[in-house]
Amino acid sequence: MIDLFVRAWPLLVAGTAATIGLGLVSFALALPVALVVALSRLYGAAPFRIVSRVFVSFMCGTPLLVQVLLLYYGLPQVGIVLPPIPTVIAAFALHSGAFIGEDLRGAIGSVDNGQWDAGAALGAKTSAVLLLIILPQALRAAVPTLGTRFIGVMKETSLASVVTVVELTRVAEKVGSSSFRYLEMFVIAAGIYWLLSFCIARLQVLVERRLQRGRHDGTANADAVRQWQRARDR
Repeated sequence: MIDLFVRAWPLLVAGTAATIGLGLVSFALALPVALVVALSRLYGAAPFRIVSRVFVSFMCGTPLLVQVLLLYYGLPQVGIVLPPIPTVIAAFALHSGAFIGEDLRGAIGSVDNGQWDAGAALGAKTSAVLLLIILPQALRAAVPTLGTRFIGVMKETSLASVVTVVELTRVAEKVGSSSFRYLEMFVIAAGIYWLLSFCIARLQVLVERRLQRGRHDGTANADAVRQWQRARDR
């Protein structure tokens, strides 16, 4: 297996870099999607709540592979032709955004209602309270779930191989077919995915520890509101 790993090293590096790139971009795009979903379901008007609820139901209730194929083969039939990489990124971002949106909805709902009252007592607008007090506390509470979702996104990038995107899984498949050593190549690929997941999990732990050393009573957020007020009054 070592000799195969050494021979395939350049391809594995390129495939791993593609996997990391797909995962990072997809997750970064999934976060604003998730925030829109969460806020629409919590505070949106009735039409927005209905649309977001249907969106979440569809994205969470259908396989990601089907969603990738739907965009890849379906969009050209309505006149929208995208390269494979933007197509799979869009599919990953929408799929993950639905799940993360539900996570954020729960995290926002878990913030004590007294935080809203404290913001109102300071004379801040509802949008400022949400942005400066509620969301920072909700994101802090959602860090463990976000880390798990990020690991999931990184693993799900393997589905990009079905639409000819050359990432880690595709590299393992191509090298395995050329050498007839599928078992070793997919063991190597699995090990790399495992290493990526381990690194993300360790990073998540470090972020959690750093946040635990911060203040959890909302005073830091109240200071942010006061700074916002001073900037507004200037």
